[in-house]
Amino acid sequence: MGRKKFSAKMKGQVALEAIKNDATIEELAQRFDIHPTQIKTWKSDLIANAERIFDRKNYKNADKKFIAELMHKIGQQSIEIDFLKKNFAKYHKKNE
Repeated sequence: MGRKKFSAKMKGQVALEAIKNDATIEELAQRFDIHPTQIKTWKSDLIANAERIFDRKNYKNADKKFIAELMHKIGQQSIEIDFLKKNFAKYHKKNE
């Protein structure tokens, strides 16, 4: 049997439940049918990365980098498309 795959939403919900301490890790493991070690890992990950959620500067920098990468890719594709448009007719005539 393969590994279970959990969505980010599910991981977040389970980790939040673990942080609340309304139930033990073992109780949560039974309720969600997840191994206790996995819940502990998700809880630790959430705690370790919580600061990034509220750091808007990271979002802005990540967005700028992402947009710059997309613009670069668009530029490359535009050049490739132009090249193909110019050379398609020549290539097609050679292979007839």
